[in-house]
Amino acid sequence: MSVTQLKALQAYSSALVAEDCLAGTFRYDVVSGEMQWSDEIYLIHGYQRGDVVPTIGVVMSHKHPDDRKRCREIFEEACRVGGFFASYHRLVDSRRRERRVLTAGEGVADIDGRLLFIDGFILDLTKTLQLETDRSARDAIAGAIGARGVIEQAKGVLMGILHIGSDAAFERLCAYSQRHNIKIADVAAAILRLANNTQEPNPLLSLVHAVDGRVVGHHEGGRTLHRQR
Repeated sequence: MSVTQLKALQAYSSALVAEDCLAGTFRYDVVSGEMQWSDEIYLIHGYQRGDVVPTIGVVMSHKHPDDRKRCREIFEEACRVGGFFASYHRLVDSRRRERRVLTAGEGVADIDGRLLFIDGFILDLTKTLQLETDRSARDAIAGAIGARGVIEQAKGVLMGILHIGSDAAFERLCAYSQRHNIKIADVAAAILRLANNTQEPNPLLSLVHAVDGRVVGHHEGGRTLHRQR
């Protein structure tokens, strides 16, 4: 990795810090065994510059115990033969907080091909992954709330036509869903689509009675209500 590329990585890491995503660079001298960290690498490990002298021993001590052996093997291989390497793994900082990080680097050789340095960077993906998890959870909750609203409206249709209570209406929806392997929300949505078609009440009544278990056929506007997994 050239000096220009290393500076580019340092600039990149600084830009990422502004977005609450830590990324920093490191250099390992293969000959002397000395290691240099950028300020961000100290932060990822839970330190400030001057708190600790960076060494391979310190680096490996912060790898998650279940990932340490693999990380050591990858790094030692890079020190022997050079080339590019990358590893996604867990890191435990000085405050015992677990982080998910991507470590990548490349061996730098002299003009005779002798390996001199390992230059690389560590990208802390913990917050990014947490944000994605939170977003997925919010989407799932929103979808569940939306589906619940559809089901509640469909229950109201069944209650009005069949003159039954709320619990009985829900039980019929569940039973129909299980018999035909159709999601409850899809059955409810079909009922609402037909209920909104005030010009042709017969398809709605046919489906409602099918949900009630009175008829075998179940069609929506003359079309079979297909199963959806």
